[in-house]
Amino acid sequence: MANRYRDIARSRTTDGIEYINNPIYPEITLSENDFYVISAEGDRYDTLAQQFYSDYTLWWIIASANNSERASLVVEPGVQLRIPADKDRILQAYNQFNKKR
Repeated sequence: MANRYRDIARSRTTDGIEYINNPIYPEITLSENDFYVISAEGDRYDTLAQQFYSDYTLWWIIASANNSERASLVVEPGVQLRIPADKDRILQAYNQFNKKR
């Protein structure tokens, strides 16, 4: 299981409060190898990530690929969702953007 905040720098406010810097997410380009599914009642980004990537923590890849602006893991039923096929390339780009930030 990957922790996407592991390599992101931490900063401190002038009051000494520590926080994690905001991560930078890579653009997830279309690929002819991507999967497409129609969401069903009860689907969630994390359960879809578990189903397709065997890792529920990668839910953000599916949410980002589908331009989700909802503050929820729940997916609206009946929506076509793109499941990016090359998660390893996306994770590599994410790590590259955020390493030593």
